[in-house]
Amino acid sequence: MRIDILTLFPEMFENVLGHSILKIAREKTLVQYHLFNIREYAENKRCVDDRPYGGGPGMVMKPEPIFNTVEAIERETDARYKKILLTPQGDRFSQSIARELANESHLMLICGHYEGFDERVRVGLDAMEISIGDYVLSGGEIPAMVVIDAVVRLIPGVLGDMNSTANESFNDSLLEYPQYTRPAEYKGMQVPPVLMSGNHQKIKEWQRNRAMERTLEKRPDLLNKI
Repeated sequence: MRIDILTLFPEMFENVLGHSILKIAREKTLVQYHLFNIREYAENKRCVDDRPYGGGPGMVMKPEPIFNTVEAIERETDARYKKILLTPQGDRFSQSIARELANESHLMLICGHYEGFDERVRVGLDAMEISIGDYVLSGGEIPAMVVIDAVVRLIPGVLGDMNSTANESFNDSLLEYPQYTRPAEYKGMQVPPVLMSGNHQKIKEWQRNRAMERTLEKRPDLLNKI
């Protein structure tokens, strides 16, 4: 997979992409990350924003630098991209969306800033819009990092054990069951004996039941999807 990130602040991504699972995915040559500074594609002295027509607070990202960046990438790669705008009005990001995106070969994440995009960016690019929650952030960079992390770890071969993703929260619309490791007892708190029994059938039943209980307690809305 190739992931292109269009942003006003490419330096924000360098540390994130250079550690943990995202670094491993690149080292395995399963993913390529490409950062593009939108300012470098502006037509007027790196100017990327302007006052909104009709008045209002803040500044709006101009369409030309974004279109220029997208078109330059498409000319260079001759590839069809799944384009994603990170915006508060987008579809709520979920594990199911992450799974869909993990099947793409080329992703292009476009990070907004200031008061958001000129509407012609949304109309002209015909992009998918994604939000990571009902709150406002300073820009689309952190949401883009969330999307990248969630998607990359689902690419086959990135994680050593695919069961790592199969058993995680939200994979089957359930939260993950409780996890324990050594020691078997700590400050009076015991690991459930069934997990040390060696009976794999009973362990699976315990895990499924605890996952159902936890979901019912913390996120009962997820049970409607089962």
